[in-house]
Amino acid sequence: MSLDVERVRAQFPSLESGTAHFDGPGGSQTPASVARAVADTLTSSIANRGTVTAAERRAEETVRLARAAMADLLDTDAGTVIFGRSMTALAMDMGRTLARTQRWGPGDEVVVTSLDHDGNIRPWTIAAEAVGATLRVAEMDPETGELPVQAVRAVLSDRTRLVAVTGASNLIGTRPDVEGIVRAAHDVGALVHVDAVHLAAHAAVSREDLGADLLSCSPYKFFGPHLGVMSGRADLLEQLRPDKLLPSSDAVPERFELGTLPYELLAGTCAAVDFLADLAPGEAGTRRGRLKASFAALEEHEDALRVRCEEGLRTIPGVQIWSRAADRTPTLLFTVDGVEPAAVHLHLADRRVNAPASHFYAWDLSHRLGLGPAGGVRVGMAPYTTAEEVDRLLEGVAELAARP
Repeated sequence: MSLDVERVRAQFPSLESGTAHFDGPGGSQTPASVARAVADTLTSSIANRGTVTAAERRAEETVRLARAAMADLLDTDAGTVIFGRSMTALAMDMGRTLARTQRWGPGDEVVVTSLDHDGNIRPWTIAAEAVGATLRVAEMDPETGELPVQAVRAVLSDRTRLVAVTGASNLIGTRPDVEGIVRAAHDVGALVHVDAVHLAAHAAVSREDLGADLLSCSPYKFFGPHLGVMSGRADLLEQLRPDKLLPSSDAVPERFELGTLPYELLAGTCAAVDFLADLAPGEAGTRRGRLKASFAALEEHEDALRVRCEEGLRTIPGVQIWSRAADRTPTLLFTVDGVEPAAVHLHLADRRVNAPASHFYAWDLSHRLGLGPAGGVRVGMAPYTTAEEVDRLLEGVAELAARP
């Protein structure tokens, strides 16, 4: 089933400005249904969770529905869905918890990769350093943009306690063989945390199929509000003892959630998942089934636009494309010879084309590619992206590259 782009675009009030948004990898635009869910929850009769009053029950139901929605999106158990301020905050908390509960110490090892966003590097690095554990880095190949399974396997040992790897690079789009990496890590008895923040906006994610012990994402990357979500194996979460307030619930997943949950953001998250499930209307069955059908249509649409953009950029003299992996999301990073990435960003912005320039917190990756802190210009496709917008982007880049 193909994506009806005009139908999708009609649901995003922000697109009425005429701006072409290629900045989705940093945060997508928001459909009206999500905004309404947030506003309706904020203005409803609602209280702290409970079962006595209607307001208490509304809060309880809001949390239940949000956990169920994220469980469908990530193909995981709703009872393992943890909400937090951000993916980074959840990873920071989980790193400390794992190090303490599993008694990491000198001689133990933690593996991260140079393909990852710093949010999936620094939390585990800090946790390892705090207890004297050793950090090992699996290096991506800057020539191909790939992170081979062998690169991870080469730094594993029987002392590896955790491997942190991305499901897709937020900078260059590379989708490594996560299942292969998980198998390699499990072979030495290590846990695996998968950063699915970038991947979950573009492909159907299954924590179960990936074999991830822990997996995180951020709803604001797929049309929802700003917060973070983590899920994990139920038996693992039951073993972990995070820092928490004494009177707060010790049940999973509540024991990992600090303070009162933001009910309005949870309602918006549920609405975002429902929006995704409706991208390919007409599909019957479960929400998980509709999500898989929607993502199939979405991948077809976004990949066609990626190819159009990539082929167009290749015809422009002086443009270098850094997204080179065989399997990747519809995300391109490019630079223009002799032009600072920030200047490209500004030039395109003057033409109402939003394609920002940065390292985008993929700090290690940007340096490994030789781009340093300036990074490059990132172009991300979304369900609301059109071929005409891609052509506007290409015209703007060509105009700038042709300047003496």
